[in-house]
Amino acid sequence: MTVVRHPGPAPVRHRHWPLCRRCSGLALDLGSARTRAFIAGRGMVLDVPTVTFPGSGAVHPIQRGTIVDTPGTARMLDRLLGHRVPRTGRPLVVVTSPVFDGPAFRTAARTAVEVLRPRAVLTVPGARAVALAAGADHVRPLLVVDIGAHLTEVVLLADGAVTDARRTALGTADLSDGTPPELITEAVVGMVTAMLRQDRTSLTRTALRRGVLLAGGGALRPEITGGLPSGLNCPVQPVPSPHTAAVRGAAGLLAAAHHHPPADGAL
Repeated sequence: MTVVRHPGPAPVRHRHWPLCRRCSGLALDLGSARTRAFIAGRGMVLDVPTVTFPGSGAVHPIQRGTIVDTPGTARMLDRLLGHRVPRTGRPLVVVTSPVFDGPAFRTAARTAVEVLRPRAVLTVPGARAVALAAGADHVRPLLVVDIGAHLTEVVLLADGAVTDARRTALGTADLSDGTPPELITEAVVGMVTAMLRQDRTSLTRTALRRGVLLAGGGALRPEITGGLPSGLNCPVQPVPSPHTAAVRGAAGLLAAAHHHPPADGAL
């Protein structure tokens, strides 16, 4: 008896991003001051204040790196992106998240993003997204300093994973309230010094010899960054377009996931 084996269905060949509707993708950076979004095939489509309008005034649903109003964040995303997401496909969404309060932020972000009908939601630490945008070597230890509008984080990465982190509830927005820029500089130096003292390995020291990668809007403020090289006693290198580095790194992950659709989870 001859057995005839019928070949299974041919694997689906993915088309390029603008044409592959079932593989549409969206990268989000939900900051306390700015919300940035990148749609695959279209590039950056949003860089706007993080506000919602439930009544007569504006409300900030994300404060100091914490989503304090999940329904408000969902309304904001629906208003800003609901009409931009293709109705014929469900997007893969990659969301950057702060290192601290990560689990709570990720849970709230996934709930808010449901308004966009995603097929999967992935989260990535903002520092890792910055490193990806900079094309940094992930094998060697790397220190990322992200100075945002309301939050400053210092994160140690090793093999692409977060191994230590510090943060302070200070950022560039505080300068308008009379906070001296030197206070942010000193906070960064203090956080790195604390990491050095508490690190029982050589990872932090090795990363400092390599130099610090600087991101966030604060990287564009010389009154903050000018004292960092001498305070840290190491080179300090801003990433290109540091205020959008996180969302660009998240967008890079969309391209990597295009041919290998992942399940929900953290990157």
